[in-house]
Amino acid sequence: MVISMHAVVEVPWPGADRPPWPVADLAPGSWLVLGGGCSGAQAGTFVWALAGACGDGTPEEVIAGLVAEEALIVAGGLRVADSRTGAVVTPGCCAGLEDWRDWATVLDGGSPWLGHSPDPAVEVAGDVIRVWQDGGAGRRRSARVDIPRADLPVLLDGVQRDLAAFLEVLAGWSGAPALVRAVDDALRISGP
Repeated sequence: MVISMHAVVEVPWPGADRPPWPVADLAPGSWLVLGGGCSGAQAGTFVWALAGACGDGTPEEVIAGLVAEEALIVAGGLRVADSRTGAVVTPGCCAGLEDWRDWATVLDGGSPWLGHSPDPAVEVAGDVIRVWQDGGAGRRRSARVDIPRADLPVLLDGVQRDLAAFLEVLAGWSGAPALVRAVDDALRISGP
């Protein structure tokens, strides 16, 4: 497929300490693609990103804290790419993966929150959904990916399958069914 869409999480910037569990050797601020092929260290990176400033303590304490949270949010969203043109659009600042299902509103004329700086945006032009890396003043100079409108449901189904497969990786890494349920609920992975 020329157009791809993947759930991504922003790799945290290390503070004074890294978490007390293995994490993937990825550049801070880069994007971790979630799916069934993720390693245990990548699952650890996801939990590190999810825990944020609350990530101090043993793995068991961090997991218990996450399970007790009222709402789980994680910096990220959906990354869209066009292998033909090489264009890639990533989530902007303050976007959260927990809002990934909002992409479906595009089919009804809505627009998902994609973050700011550089202000990614979505516009519908007939049968094409145009996704801009910078939907503001820099629009004409920024990367863009054109998604055929009919392909969006298929792409979103693929994202859901990838996230469901990642839950299995997370279950194996954490051994904590309560964490898996909390992540599933927060990211609205299961269900129609």
